[in-house]
Amino acid sequence: MQKPIKFVIVGSGNISRTYFQAIRGIEGADIIGIVTRDIDKHLDVGPELYIAPSLHDIPVDYDAVILATPNGLHHQGALDAAPLGKHVLTEKPLDITIENMDRMIQVCTENKVKLGVAYQHRMSPDNKTIKSLINSGGLGRIFSADFTVRCWRDQAYYDSGDWRGGWQIDGGGPFIQQACHQVDLYTWFFGLPETVQALTDRFMHAIEVEDHGAALFRHENGMIGTFIASTVAYPGFEPILTIHTEKGSVIMENGVITAWHIQGIDNPSQELTAPLHSGAASAAVTDTSGHEAIIIDFIDAIREDRQPAISADSARLATELILRIYGKL
Repeated sequence: MQKPIKFVIVGSGNISRTYFQAIRGIEGADIIGIVTRDIDKHLDVGPELYIAPSLHDIPVDYDAVILATPNGLHHQGALDAAPLGKHVLTEKPLDITIENMDRMIQVCTENKVKLGVAYQHRMSPDNKTIKSLINSGGLGRIFSADFTVRCWRDQAYYDSGDWRGGWQIDGGGPFIQQACHQVDLYTWFFGLPETVQALTDRFMHAIEVEDHGAALFRHENGMIGTFIASTVAYPGFEPILTIHTEKGSVIMENGVITAWHIQGIDNPSQELTAPLHSGAASAAVTDTSGHEAIIIDFIDAIREDRQPAISADSARLATELILRIYGKL
């Protein structure tokens, strides 16, 4: 039997609890410590774990880190871990600037450690099916793809952390926060567009960044895409992707095929379980199956010396598109 992969979690916010819960259900994975600036914070993680202010203060050996810090701090965790020879799995997004993403990729490459990103919606069966059909040309020429990510967050959500709703750490509003998984799916399915036009604004929240926006894309092959991201859509609605092609139309709700009208192909939906947490109405994650799939793949990537299923180079595209929506590229 192979030795378990030992993880240290960097960060002690809500998402760190998701990783604790996910790893409890995975054979061959252990958490041995947590890095947090708030050492006195009650984490309910057990007395057997080492709690330290930095990775350098963890007194035992381990294999990898999970970065559960806010968006704009992900690069710091990678820059600390990779020179120690530790593999890096980061919560989405990879980071919030091109410079910092490139630094993460470079330091992990130079130190020959894996760098993976938790875009777990790519692991959903129906999303994999659509990706395969797009790659094979099974859907024919795609005319349009429209994503709507209409979430709800109250002001208390933004007030719960000093960094929330700002450019410096969050990196933006719903496009890079609540809709980040769907932006990743968009770039995974269709690639980066040639042109981007967008409108964003604040309507309900006392924050620095947008709480609603719409983007229009034109791709090299002529496809027109649209994307709406919001946190003012009370009470919150599941994300919907509509694809129109020369062979017909597909509608997906939170990664599950809900309407299939493609001529000559039977509905290929493989979704046998409940869809993953979408974050439409709440940031709290109760279903950790997607994170478990990401962690299992990451462990396999370490053992098999291959790239994780969601590599940094691939995940980088979502942030790049969001930065173009924000007019920062």
